[in-house]
Amino acid sequence: MPIARPAASVSLDGFELRVLHLPLVSPFTTSFGTETVREVIVVRALTADGDGWGEIVTGAAPLYSSEYTQSAWDVATRFLAPALLGRGRLAPHEVPSVFAPFIGHRMAKAGLELAVVDAALRADGRSMGDYLGAAVDRVPSGVSVGVQRDPAALVDAVGGYLAEGYLRIKIKIKPGRDVADTAAVREAFGEVPLQVDANSAYTLADIDTLAALDAFDLLLIEQPLQEDDLVDHAVLAERVDTPICLDESIVSAKAAGDALALAAASVINIKAGRVGGYLEAVRIHDLCVAAGVPVWCGGMLETGIGRAANAALAALPGFTLPGDVSAASRFYHRDIVTEPAVLEDGHVRVPTGPGLGVDIDRAFLDEVTVERVEIRR
Repeated sequence: MPIARPAASVSLDGFELRVLHLPLVSPFTTSFGTETVREVIVVRALTADGDGWGEIVTGAAPLYSSEYTQSAWDVATRFLAPALLGRGRLAPHEVPSVFAPFIGHRMAKAGLELAVVDAALRADGRSMGDYLGAAVDRVPSGVSVGVQRDPAALVDAVGGYLAEGYLRIKIKIKPGRDVADTAAVREAFGEVPLQVDANSAYTLADIDTLAALDAFDLLLIEQPLQEDDLVDHAVLAERVDTPICLDESIVSAKAAGDALALAAASVINIKAGRVGGYLEAVRIHDLCVAAGVPVWCGGMLETGIGRAANAALAALPGFTLPGDVSAASRFYHRDIVTEPAVLEDGHVRVPTGPGLGVDIDRAFLDEVTVERVEIRR
């Protein structure tokens, strides 16, 4: 289901990039580290028809992926933004071809692309959901729970999120904090939809541990092995009953097609930042729909900018599993948009206003900005 009606072109005058430091409500621990402050880059496209906003979802260090704040800042300011400005006027669907000569740096590309998309849609009076092909006006919300002090603390944390109304629980696991943690949550909360996320923390030497998770009736095991281990994931998929879901491995529609051809995954997590943008995310969605493979929308601790875009993406018909589009309060005391995403009966609404459908809290944006640059044509 490709985008039916392309967005209008816009005349790009410049870009503003900001590095933000947003304190998290509580530390967020995964197999690759703990975050207490979210470092993120916000992009503003400056056009003759008004501004558009995007978000580069890199972290401070190259732990989740090879991209990180300063690498994204460098490539965006030195190469990607100037390349777009060199075109003068362009439509969102033309952005990938402008970026094609530059290898990698998908998160930086995705943030700039989103800013152009938002500007074009605001000028057009169209919503992001309408543009991408949203089929619903709200999406079921799951929550991602980091590694806690011990299984008892994990049960307490999960209980709190279930009380808030989240419809699906995802717990982070790593060697030594896997089977017992999963067992504790399953025992405490019965048939709640539950999945685990390893963030590439295991190898095939850990097959017995991963197979032991079959006992807990999980929705899926997310990214158990390294991102380039498609063949090993295929081997693992034959040895465990729980569906294998790929995250870090899926960097493009081509990678998704390869994973499906190898039977390395039976579920795919789509993160627009990881795959280079929302247009590529739609292509992966369409590929999986054609293959009969369920997808869900992952999260990267986005601000209200990326969260609004993710809600629109998760409203496409192939997103049949609850994603990580949680309420803003899951991570932030205060968001950088004036009306942050909230949880309503376990769902988050898809914004319906022009573009992303959110307005920026300029005062708070200035307050959390630690670095800023403006690039003009």
